[in-house]
Amino acid sequence: MPVADLKSYLSAAVRLFRVPADNPDLTRAQFDAFSKQVPLLYFILISNTIAVAYTYVNVAPDWLTMIVPSVLTALAALRTFWWLRQRHLVRSDADILRNLRATNWMTLPIGAGFTIWSFALYPYGDPFAKSQVAFYMAVTVIGCIFSLMHLRSAALIVTLVVDVPYVLFFWATGEPTLKAIAVNNLLVSGAMVTVLVIYYRDFADLVASRKSLLAQQVATQALSDENFRLANLDSLTELPNRRRFFAELSSAFGDAERQGVRLAVGIIDLDGFKPINDNYGHSVGDRVLIEAGRRVREVCEGFGPHRVEFARLGGDEFGLVVCGDPDDDDLMRLGQCIGDQVKLPYQVDTAHTGLSCSIGFAQFPDSATTAEALYECADYSLYHAKRHLRGRTVIFSSELEAEIRSRGVIENLLRTSDFGAEMELVFQPIVDAMSEHTAGFEALARWQSPRLGWVSPTDFIPAAERIGLIRPLTQALLVRALAAAKTWPDDIHLSFNLSAHDVCSSEGILPLITIIEKSGVPPRRIDFEITETAVTFDFVRAQQSIAALKAMGCGISLDDFGTGYSSLSHVHRLPLDKIKVDRSFVADINDNPVSHKIVKSLAGLCDDMEIACVVEGVETRAQLDSLRRLGCDFIQGYYFAKPMPGATIDGYLAKERQRLRETTDAAKVVA
Repeated sequence: MPVADLKSYLSAAVRLFRVPADNPDLTRAQFDAFSKQVPLLYFILISNTIAVAYTYVNVAPDWLTMIVPSVLTALAALRTFWWLRQRHLVRSDADILRNLRATNWMTLPIGAGFTIWSFALYPYGDPFAKSQVAFYMAVTVIGCIFSLMHLRSAALIVTLVVDVPYVLFFWATGEPTLKAIAVNNLLVSGAMVTVLVIYYRDFADLVASRKSLLAQQVATQALSDENFRLANLDSLTELPNRRRFFAELSSAFGDAERQGVRLAVGIIDLDGFKPINDNYGHSVGDRVLIEAGRRVREVCEGFGPHRVEFARLGGDEFGLVVCGDPDDDDLMRLGQCIGDQVKLPYQVDTAHTGLSCSIGFAQFPDSATTAEALYECADYSLYHAKRHLRGRTVIFSSELEAEIRSRGVIENLLRTSDFGAEMELVFQPIVDAMSEHTAGFEALARWQSPRLGWVSPTDFIPAAERIGLIRPLTQALLVRALAAAKTWPDDIHLSFNLSAHDVCSSEGILPLITIIEKSGVPPRRIDFEITETAVTFDFVRAQQSIAALKAMGCGISLDDFGTGYSSLSHVHRLPLDKIKVDRSFVADINDNPVSHKIVKSLAGLCDDMEIACVVEGVETRAQLDSLRRLGCDFIQGYYFAKPMPGATIDGYLAKERQRLRETTDAAKVVA
């Protein structure tokens, strides 16, 4: 045999008798399995040893039948006790390897000790006693091999230390029966060793498979955890998302019910975010959202002693779940802190921009008895804040609950209403500021409900928008408004209001164009009023709709300018003919320098852009005179006339012509 092959063979043989150190998982598995079978191993040794010693007690010396067996039995008992203790200890891989190697080496002297003791007893017995020694050694070694199957090296050591001397010893006796027993034991031991090698290999493969399975389970669990995290995380702001918010709300609501404490839900909406998106682009808008979310999260994390769960619900809307029995003062304080942080300037490229936020809160059990209803109440509080207290915090109250009931009644009646029979139009003059000649009329809707009586447009128009009836309502009213305008003098314009749903939906403008074409009224006599809210709702779509109306020849007015969030860039980018200044700036124009300056600035803006300036809410001569001096072009308000039915317009215009004629004649007399 070549030297290299011999070395390889010897190296492989040596590895069989060593505890492997390169596989900690296998070593730990061996240790765990072996520690459970050690009691069986030593039970076999102790019981068989006592039986043989008892057989020879009257024929062999006491030191062989009493002292040596006692020492061997005590040693086996101590080792059993030691191993039983190891089963409950947490050990390192190095400690386990050290103990297995120690056990491996102790197998040699223990096996040799029992073998030598057996051979020493043999000469003192009769044939039966001698046969028992042979039986004792054969059965014991097979039992030990079986018990040591998880520690292959120790089993092989026992086989060599016991079986080889056993076969040689009993073969040397010359007794045919004992020689047959020796050969039989050799064959059985060989078979046991073969089984041992196969079992150990399968055991090692099982451990490796188990390790691989555990690794797969760990990877699967990690993937599952990551998927769960991503499914509950907003990818932009890395805040909990809408799904996580409602899961937290459901859990917190259940806890509050069981504990009998208050729970609050809040909804935050950023005021003025859409213009940032439109002016600077979505990438800048995303950065602002991330920063706003970070600020609010810091406020929530520091709002002790209450726990506040914070999430992004979508768009520029965020949600709060306030636990820990919060009262109204706590919620107002939280809203104030959030509002203060959101209002701080945002660095956007080379410019600074600002936001505010409206917040709606609702409390359990005061506002609702289910998590879903509590959220709806908070949402209505937010709606109320955005309409009436923009930039502030509103807590759901009994008054808002009454509004909801009223709103529900209006919505239900609106669904079943006959627009042709119940809806009416009134018209308010728009007057030239200098000549005081009526230039047009604004059509205003009124609803005469059979059940509720007169319903304000501020109530039924938003309701129609919410329930998706605003477009058919707009179309029905436009048909009637154009029919009325057709009877007016050719120089009188019709001003008609469009909602955000009319100008920001793909199908909203086309029916209106068809109605105009069928009406017989020249498009040049029609002005459509569009609010700032409609423009900012979807600027691109609004721009397309306005362009379509302008292409027909219609005029475009921007209504309620100064109260919303459209920027000057929007004004420059839209083909506007008029800007309507909101009435809120006119009421105290002669008393409040700020209002005076605002109107002056807006009039100057219109003049620079060659756009007509229309001022609403004029009720006194003093207001009219001030607006004339500021250069405003058109006036609308109670000073000239309240909204009137269409049937009275001819009489109103006749009286106006008479008044203007008298004024002209008087001026001629004075001259």
